[in-house]
Formats: sequence, C-alpha cells, structure tokens
Amino acid sequence: MSQLSNLYLFLYNSLQSFGWALALFRVLSSFLLTKSIHGAYASAGELICFLQTAAFLEVIHGAIGLVPSGALLPLMQWGGRTHFLLAIVRGITEVQELPSVFITFLAWSLSEIIRYPHYALSCLGHCPSWITYLRYTAFIVLFPIGVAPGEMWLMYQALPYIKAKHLYGDSFLGLPISYYNFVQVVLLCYPFLWLKLYVHLFKQRKSKLSRRHEKKKKM
Repeated sequence: MSQLSNLYLFLYNSLQSFGWALALFRVLSSFLLTKSIHGAYASAGELICFLQTAAFLEVIHGAIGLVPSGALLPLMQWGGRTHFLLAIVRGITEVQELPSVFITFLAWSLSEIIRYPHYALSCLGHCPSWITYLRYTAFIVLFPIGVAPGEMWLMYQALPYIKAKHLYGDSFLGLPISYYNFVQVVLLCYPFLWLKLYVHLFKQRKSKLSRRHEKKKKM
C-alpha cells in the first residue's frame, strides 16, 4: 500500500474514532443528566446519522482494493444499518425515544470506538495487542445486543407507524408491495443475514488472533 493511501486510511479511521467517541459521550451524558434512556436520539442521533452515512466510503475502499475486505460484507452491514437509521429511526419521530434506540446507539458506539482505533493504529504498524484482542472479541457480545434488542426490536415497534402513515408509499414504483411489507420481509431475513456476518467475524477472529499468537511464539 502506498504511503498516501495509508495516510488517507489513518485519517479516515481517526476521524471516525473521534466521531463515535463523541457520540458515545453524548449518549452517556444524556443518560447521566436525565436519568433516562429516552434521549439517545436527541443527544447523538444526527451525529450518528452523519457517521454512518460517511461509512459508505468503507464499501468503496473494499471495492477498489484499498483494504482487503472486499465490498459485499461491508455493503451488507452498511446497508442494514443505514436503512434502519435513516429510513426508520430518523424518518419516524415516534420511535426516537424508545429504549431500543438507546441500546442500538450504545452497542454501535462501543463497537466503533474499538474498531476504528484498531484500524487507525494498524495503519501506523503499532497497534497494541490488547486493542487487537478487543477488536476481535467485543463483537461477540456487542453485535447480538445491537441487532436483537436494538435494530430488530425497533423495526418491529415501528411497523404500526409505518402502516398508519403509509410511509414511503410511492417508493416501489407500482409494485404490489408496500414499505410495510418490505420491513416485514427485512425482519424475516435479518437473522439469516446477521448470522452470515456473525460467522464471518468469528472466522476473522480465529485468523487474526491465531496469527498474533504465532508471532508471539517466534519472538
């Protein structure tokens, strides 16, 4: 990788690290000040929307070979999160104060303040082993929490509002399916798509941590 590409990736991951740390700070500050979990979107929602939208760059990074991840899995994860965030949470004000928003934002923020610093420090070639371990271990707990009581539960809770408002009613160009039906299908498919990503992360964990263990043995 060229020095320019490496510098770009370092800056991108550093900015995302800072953004997600700020988002976590805002979510937790709101919780501590109000003693309520209902203000997560009001405190950090727009910032998280921006950070998640900007993360489409990671799909491009994989597609052009800037990183070895490829484009498919990053696109699946980005698409699922962005649809959930922009189309449902941002688009339906009635769901913005639900506990599932707090759960999702907390799980996402904790994940990203580990993932992005790991990537940024790896660009420098000096990533501490404990950050690498956290990067490939914390997801075991955080990923299911973000998906089940977070994203899936909120989408289910949003269904009555979607139906009542006939939300995005003109989005399917006359096809015999409404956005309400689309979200129902997404909810049915979500566990299978999530499991594919989850299994992939476990494979990554085995590969990365065993490689680190082998390096330690040689030292």
